[in-house]
Amino acid sequence: MFRVPQTCAPVNRPGPALASFCLPLLSFSASILVGVKTRAMGSAQNVVLLSCATSVPPRRFTQQQALELAGYTSPRIREIFLNSGIDGRHFWLDPENFTSNETPDELHRRYREGALHLACQAATDCLRAAGLQPADVDCLFVASCTGYLCPDLSTRLAGHLPMRSDVQRGALLGHGCAGALPLLQRAADFARAHPGRRALAIAVEICSAAYYLDNTLETVIGNAICADGAAAVLLSTTSSSTESRATPVLLDFYSVLDPAHQDKVGFEQREGKLRIILAAEIRHLAGPIVDRCLDGLLTPRGLRRDQIRFWILHPGGRKVLDAAARYLGLTDDQLVFSRRVLRDFGNMSSPTVLFVLHEVLRSGQPRPGDYGVLLALGPGFVAEAALLQWQLPGQSEAASLFSQGVQGQ
Repeated sequence: MFRVPQTCAPVNRPGPALASFCLPLLSFSASILVGVKTRAMGSAQNVVLLSCATSVPPRRFTQQQALELAGYTSPRIREIFLNSGIDGRHFWLDPENFTSNETPDELHRRYREGALHLACQAATDCLRAAGLQPADVDCLFVASCTGYLCPDLSTRLAGHLPMRSDVQRGALLGHGCAGALPLLQRAADFARAHPGRRALAIAVEICSAAYYLDNTLETVIGNAICADGAAAVLLSTTSSSTESRATPVLLDFYSVLDPAHQDKVGFEQREGKLRIILAAEIRHLAGPIVDRCLDGLLTPRGLRRDQIRFWILHPGGRKVLDAAARYLGLTDDQLVFSRRVLRDFGNMSSPTVLFVLHEVLRSGQPRPGDYGVLLALGPGFVAEAALLQWQLPGQSEAASLFSQGVQGQ
C-alpha cells in the first residue's frame, strides 16, 4: 500500500468558526476504474484509459461567500456571481488568513503547496483504482497554467509519491482550459510507442493563485467562475484488471489553431501577478473553430455528430454551454455531465473536462460501441478534441460498430 506523503498535506487548517462551510480537512477526491483483462485492446496501437480520479481542496465556498471574499459590492457583479450556474467552488486558501492584497510571493506559495497536494491526491487515487503503485508508472505528464515551478511539478511529484528513479517526465505549460487534451495526446503517444508501459497524465490548477481584482468584466467573470482542482488518468495498451467490461479507448485527436486571435484568451502579467484575459469576441469565434475541429476529428472515420453519444465538453461557463447547445444542436441531456461539473466545481481550467469524463465513467451509462468526444477551447486561440470509444476486450472499432448495430436492431 502507499499513501499521500506528509509533505503533500494541507498547511493551512480552518478554525472552528469555519465549520459551517468548510469540508473535512482531507482533500475530497474521487476515482473510478475502467479496466479490462490483461491484454491489448483490439490492436497493440489502441490506448486504453485504465482509470480516472479527481481531487479538490477541502474548503468549499458558495458563490455568496466567494463574492464576499473578493470584496465586490456592485449589484451588477453580484448578479454575475449568483447567476453563473455554479453552486460552489473549492479554493486552496483559508479565509481567516486571506486578504485581497496578497503579494506575488504569497500567490506563488499557494500554487506550489496546492498544486503539489492536489496532484498527489489525484495520482494516488487514480493508481489505487487501477490496483497499481507509483512504481508501476513509466511516464508522467503534468499540465498546468496557473503557476510556474522549477523543478517542475512532474519532477516534484515523482519524488513525493515516490516513483522510480527512471520514470520519464514531461510538463505542459500555458495551454489553459484546453490543456487536458494535448496532455492526453502526449500520454497516448508514449503508450503507443511503448506497448505495455503506463503513462500517468495529470492536469492541476490553482486558480486562486492566479486571480486579479479589478472591476473589468473579464476579471470579474474569471473571479466568478474559476476554481481549484486536479484530475489524473492512467493510459496503457494493456490493463492489469481482471474485469471484462467495455472500457474507453482513445482513438484519435484533432487540434485547430487560430493564431490571429491568440490575444483573446489567456493570462497577462500585471504587478507580478497573473491577470486573466477573456475577450468578448470569443463567443463569436468559438462556433467556427469548433466546427472545423469536429470535422477534422470525425470525418476521416466516416462518423457523423449524431453518432456521438457522450459530449464531454469543457464547461467554460453557463453561457459557453448554452452557446454550445445551440450551435451543436445538443440537448440538455447531452450536456448534463458538463453542467453538473460546472454547478459543483466551477471552471478549474485544464482539469475540468476530465472531471466531466469522470462523471460519464462513474455514471455506468456507456455501452460497448458508444463514442464520446472530449472538447475544449483554450489560448491560442485553439480548439482541442479527442475521440474515444467504449470497447470490449480484444474488440476493434469496426467490431464495436457491428455489435452496436446488431444491438440496435
